[in-house]
Amino acid sequence: MSENNILPINENLWKNTINWIPSPENLRLWQELYNEILVINQHLNLTRITTAEEFWEKNLWDSLAPILQYDLTDKKIIDIGTGGGFPGLPISIVFPTSKLTLMDSVAKKINFIKEVAKKLNLTNINTLVDRAEALGQDQNHRKQYDFALIRAVAEVSVCLEYSLPLLKIGGIAILYRGNLTEEEKLKSAEISHKLGGKLIKITNQNTPIQNHTRHCIYIEKVKLTQKKYPREVGKPTKSPL
Repeated sequence: MSENNILPINENLWKNTINWIPSPENLRLWQELYNEILVINQHLNLTRITTAEEFWEKNLWDSLAPILQYDLTDKKIIDIGTGGGFPGLPISIVFPTSKLTLMDSVAKKINFIKEVAKKLNLTNINTLVDRAEALGQDQNHRKQYDFALIRAVAEVSVCLEYSLPLLKIGGIAILYRGNLTEEEKLKSAEISHKLGGKLIKITNQNTPIQNHTRHCIYIEKVKLTQKKYPREVGKPTKSPL
């Protein structure tokens, strides 16, 4: 392995930004994960994030900073539209007793995640090739999760329609975003209420190296989502709430 492919530890950055320090085992497994991504990326084009510093900031820090305030021990978590496995894979490494479902509609991405989870012996990961609209109406998944995580795969109202039906009462949806307008902030509260949720907070903590804008929207599930949500596949994006 070349020196360029060794992930930075950045202990002070972890400590100063989120008051947390990774364990030696976290560091070892993150390095293995990064190595696997570099190999697979040569023929799969899984991600544009390939330098060690970028991977640390955009795939490790960015995945973990919004959620490490919670104790995820034994919690059921779903990562909706996980792509190459983020934020789900780093979370599974830090919380080995949590139970994660990593879902994406692209089979080749899920196949990679299954392969890398096996190589890293991440036994707390379940994978699914599916659409969020279908999953939200599936009784094996609807109302089953303590946390639903979704990176910026679509506009805010769409992400809320994908995530809130999957949560138990008391569960938390975390929407990972970049820029967020005042209109989107207002809409977050309005659409959350419509889907059985309550806006808890919106945070703004920029990335520690490149200072990229990062907002996170936190929604608590306070009542059952109406059965008609999520609507059929494609409807949330074509006709957002």
